[in-house]
Amino acid sequence: MSNKLTAKERLAIERVHMPELPADERSRNFEEVNLGLSGDQALEEAKRCLQCKHRPCVAGCPVGVSIPEFLDALASDDLPRSVQILRGDNALPAVCGRVCPQETQCEALCVRGMKGESVGIGYLERYVADWAMNHPDRLLVDQRAQKTGKTVAVVGCGPAGLTAAGELAQKGHAVTIFEALHDTGGVLRYGIPEFRLPKEIIDREVAHLIDLGVSIECNVIIGKTLTIDELREDFDAVFVANGAGLPTMLGIPGENLKGVYAANEFLTRVNLMEAGRKEDASTPIIKRSEVAVIGGGNTAMDCVRTARRLGAERAMIVYRRSEAEMPARVEEIKHAKEEGVEFVMLTAPLEILASEDGWVRALKCQKMELGPADASGRRRPQPIEGSEFELSAGVIINAVGTNANPLLTATAPELQLNKWGNIVANENGETSIPGVFAGGDIVRGGATVILAMGDGKKAAAAIDEYLKTK
Repeated sequence: MSNKLTAKERLAIERVHMPELPADERSRNFEEVNLGLSGDQALEEAKRCLQCKHRPCVAGCPVGVSIPEFLDALASDDLPRSVQILRGDNALPAVCGRVCPQETQCEALCVRGMKGESVGIGYLERYVADWAMNHPDRLLVDQRAQKTGKTVAVVGCGPAGLTAAGELAQKGHAVTIFEALHDTGGVLRYGIPEFRLPKEIIDREVAHLIDLGVSIECNVIIGKTLTIDELREDFDAVFVANGAGLPTMLGIPGENLKGVYAANEFLTRVNLMEAGRKEDASTPIIKRSEVAVIGGGNTAMDCVRTARRLGAERAMIVYRRSEAEMPARVEEIKHAKEEGVEFVMLTAPLEILASEDGWVRALKCQKMELGPADASGRRRPQPIEGSEFELSAGVIINAVGTNANPLLTATAPELQLNKWGNIVANENGETSIPGVFAGGDIVRGGATVILAMGDGKKAAAAIDEYLKTK
């Protein structure tokens, strides 16, 4: 089918909207909120793309997806070709179509967004990736690269590690991923709730990489089970992408009380170990009717929406700036509000208060006002004198950020680190140790899935070049 529409015809097509589970239903279960576009909706939305010659959307994508090309194939109803283009650029398209902040990246640069709504690139990426999973018999057979005989160890099975592994496998290298946990996906599995990213999607994306020849060994902790030096002895190159799993502490009295969680502990218990969702779960979780989550990013949204699904009647976001400064995705904020989450804005935590038996009973807070912009470009919150108050809560979750875990780096003294304990790497992921590359949160600090994937793709290209000249 041809996709020969005039610009005027394309401009006349209105953007489709993502079907969703009703808020009152989804706020009490872990089913995926966004239901996906129908085939007719996807083809119609793809036709909205103006096929700009300068392709600004591609410049906004950290992994450089050939967006106009995969959309043109989709609009022409050539799904196999669309899949081939998309997968050729992106190792995890079904993941990106669900959790990538397209509205601040590719869609933010879409020409159609200048005088209306941008093309729903993320929705279409998800549609094409899901179609590929459901129609394996219709996919085009890619020419596999000739085996190079070179071996690469990848530390961490999260978005950066999986992306690098997929890229390197397609170039003919033998790749082995070492994962500390008992299952694959890294932060995709333990950090993102099922209602945003179903585990089945992670499993199927990983299975595709295994089909490409990637090997994965779980329950291997680099820094304890093996060291970087030992990997260097057995492999021609190493890519470190073990993330940043050490929580940033609040630095206020009471944060060690019973009933206080770090966000990554809370989400790992629920997402990876089914806490609170199954009677025979491997780990417990404390449930309370009032839960306060401190922070304003996507992780904070994941925590508060999870708490709501676990039965919290009052699930609250406590954030020291206004909603306009929140780094969370607009869609996640919208979904949280629809699900009954309460937003306590311009509020800073001062102390976590205990009951007589040592459990959390409340969060002592202070109201804030916004002053001049700080180094991040956001207006700096300033305390309002005499505005202290107590916010009743039985569970408090710290979701203000994470730091680098020193377990791996402590056993590799030659690795140069910055003042925060992150690995120092150049734009290609090269570290201070020859043949050792790094990317994702262990280099950036806490960042998005797609930025980690971009690091993995750049590092894979650099590793390939290194292996050719070694």
